[in-house]
Amino acid sequence: MKTLFSELRGAFVSTAVLAVACCGVYPLVVTGVAQTVFADKANGSLIKDKDGAIRGSALLAQGFTGEQYFHPRPSAAGANGYDAASSSGSNLGPTSQKLHDAIKDRIAAYRVTNGLATDIPVPADAVTASGSGLDPHISTANAELQAPRVARARQIDEEAVRTLIRQHTTSPDLGILGEAGVNVLQLNLALDAVPPVSPPSP
Repeated sequence: MKTLFSELRGAFVSTAVLAVACCGVYPLVVTGVAQTVFADKANGSLIKDKDGAIRGSALLAQGFTGEQYFHPRPSAAGANGYDAASSSGSNLGPTSQKLHDAIKDRIAAYRVTNGLATDIPVPADAVTASGSGLDPHISTANAELQAPRVARARQIDEEAVRTLIRQHTTSPDLGILGEAGVNVLQLNLALDAVPPVSPPSP
């Protein structure tokens, strides 16, 4: 009996020590380091406007549709897309006729929206959804093709738009992993701060 109580006491003490270490000390240390060294990322990489209002996250796409904005990748997350609570892809394979038809329709719509000739290639990311449905970036090629439309809609110089594209282009991870991309939300917020070009005086 004495041996049994001794073993039980050891088990309870070990459990208590591990509970304090793993459920208390460790989370506090990790949270402290994250908030000190990676505060922005630890808090969701939130993007704020000039007034300090939260407009979204640098990690999540939003569904911009207006002519004056750059458009993100298509999304299959949620019923209407871009639902952060329903991150998912379409799960349609390369032999799916439904996927083939959807891409064909998106290509046609992309050409019309951006005034492209039929011989200009449409970037793949402009007509296909990412695996998460929430990819916040588009390719530089996609952004460059949208630039003339955005400049016309906003009545601003096209080169100014292209300069903003370059400023909001991120390099591949470690310089070699993936491709350069443009964060759509950050770019559109930067565009909202650019005043339209004043018409010439008569």
